[in-house]
Amino acid sequence: MALLPALLLLLLPLAALAAAAVLLGLPSYDIPPGVNQPAKLRLVLTLLLGTAALGRILEKTGLCSQLTFGRYVRQGRKLGLDPKLFIQDLQFNEVPVRVYQPKATSDGPRRGILFFHGGGWVFGSLDTYEKVCRYLSRESDSVVVSVQYRLAPEHKYPAAYEDCLSASQHFLQHLQHYGVDPARVAVCGDSAGGNLAAAVSQTLAGRSDLPRLRAQILIYPGLQALDFNLPSYQQNRGVPLLFRERAAFFALLYLNGDALHLQEVLEGSHIPPDMRLKYKKWVSPDNIPEEFKVRGVKPLRPTDFIAEVYETVKGFCEPNLCPLLAEDSVVHQLPESFILTCEYDVLRDDGLLYKKRLEDNGVPVTWYHLEDGFHGIISLYDYCGFSFPSGKRGLDRVVNFLKSL
Repeated sequence: MALLPALLLLLLPLAALAAAAVLLGLPSYDIPPGVNQPAKLRLVLTLLLGTAALGRILEKTGLCSQLTFGRYVRQGRKLGLDPKLFIQDLQFNEVPVRVYQPKATSDGPRRGILFFHGGGWVFGSLDTYEKVCRYLSRESDSVVVSVQYRLAPEHKYPAAYEDCLSASQHFLQHLQHYGVDPARVAVCGDSAGGNLAAAVSQTLAGRSDLPRLRAQILIYPGLQALDFNLPSYQQNRGVPLLFRERAAFFALLYLNGDALHLQEVLEGSHIPPDMRLKYKKWVSPDNIPEEFKVRGVKPLRPTDFIAEVYETVKGFCEPNLCPLLAEDSVVHQLPESFILTCEYDVLRDDGLLYKKRLEDNGVPVTWYHLEDGFHGIISLYDYCGFSFPSGKRGLDRVVNFLKSL
């Protein structure tokens, strides 16, 4: 890993060529004019796809794997000391965590936030989300615990879920040590981290031996893998930073450690007809408000069920992996919720469907929709000198919700 900085310098010309090639191919991707900062988004996409292209070159030369290189580049630069926060790296039940505590004196115990980062269960780290966690801790005057769960494909489901649950249990058992109010603890995550936050929240809802969670904060979460043809998947299939095919690809990597049967999963051949009918009450375009269909939705012909594929992906029907499928008896016990969705995001409808499920079960929901938002915009609110005002606006809405707890 120590060789990577030198490799970056040596291979800059190749990186420039790769980025140029990617830029020439960008018209095949869809960057809608209504998206926040479209020119900047195009540059970020070029950088990420150029990184992927360079990673493939490095892998073919045997210098390092594409996955290792991609994770390294996404780490970003190390931040200096924060004058307003105490920051320490610890382990909760052998799970690495980073704890952020405001330095200012407090009149009483603070609220606590368990944060699970995004990255498709494959990318992301404590360093990747350092800016976001510092911002949440400073602006909401909260103790934030960022959890470094094990990543796929090396560690398949349920490794990430188990790590997040284990770290959460440890924190809830030791709140006094961190000056946290047991009545004001929330779980929070974006994308895959939103999936993990929802799953952990469901598991803890029935626990009487731990403090009850005060809230769950789900930022453009991925909550199901039954239907990759919902309206948002059709409308935003080519919109950065999460393409339709990559959403299914990441889900398969998390479940099985590989992306076999990707096409069958995209087409919907992986779910038995009786199971699809069972879950239709929760996973259906019919439950999506009409205003989210105005950009176009095509009726799709039913696909033939392939039993062999189902046998390899039946874990997609487990609520710990796909929280949208939890029974009503679990959902109605969940804490107050905040859900953020983005218009130009394939996962938009996952959030909308879960919002409906929560409300139908009497759970209070604060919903905020970024009409010009795209997937990943929160973590890019201040990215490499680029500013995405919509991402900052969404992050501030999260802070305001936290302050209300």
